[in-house]
Amino acid sequence: MKFAYADPPYHGSAKRIYGELHDKAADYDTHEAHFALFDRLNIDYPDGWAYSCNPKDLVWVLPYLGNEARVCAWAKTFHQIRPLCSVQYAWEPLIIKGGRQVKGRKPMLRDWLACARAMRKGLAGAKPDAFNDWVLDLLGFDVEQDTLDDIFPGSGGMTQAIDRRKK
Repeated sequence: MKFAYADPPYHGSAKRIYGELHDKAADYDTHEAHFALFDRLNIDYPDGWAYSCNPKDLVWVLPYLGNEARVCAWAKTFHQIRPLCSVQYAWEPLIIKGGRQVKGRKPMLRDWLACARAMRKGLAGAKPDAFNDWVLDLLGFDVEQDTLDDIFPGSGGMTQAIDRRKK
């Protein structure tokens, strides 16, 4: 099977955070860029894909995706503290579509993960190893049979997660 993971620049902060790293980062400050990405994921990866986003974006992302997508939650046990924010942002949605069904999986796999954010990975928004492993598990990724394209490879964490499974 052929899968994809997309962790694009988050809407509303793409230019601010990634503008100096990529000349097209600001495109992701538009809904249209994300919709085009969903269309690409659906066409190029019918076996399954996963997409990371900001919780506040679910209100416009989910209607576009319809009822075939599933929202999973990554709860950050250690996160950035925003002193001027009365309710802290301590989770991120992971939207998955498709994937291999693994019957009788042991240990069971949940649609949520609680772990600390990545630190010192050299790139804002880099995901921790536990998160990358969880994404592969949610998709039912089999290192012997499957491929996964990391659409926004950033720190290379997803490739490292696949490499860990090859050992």
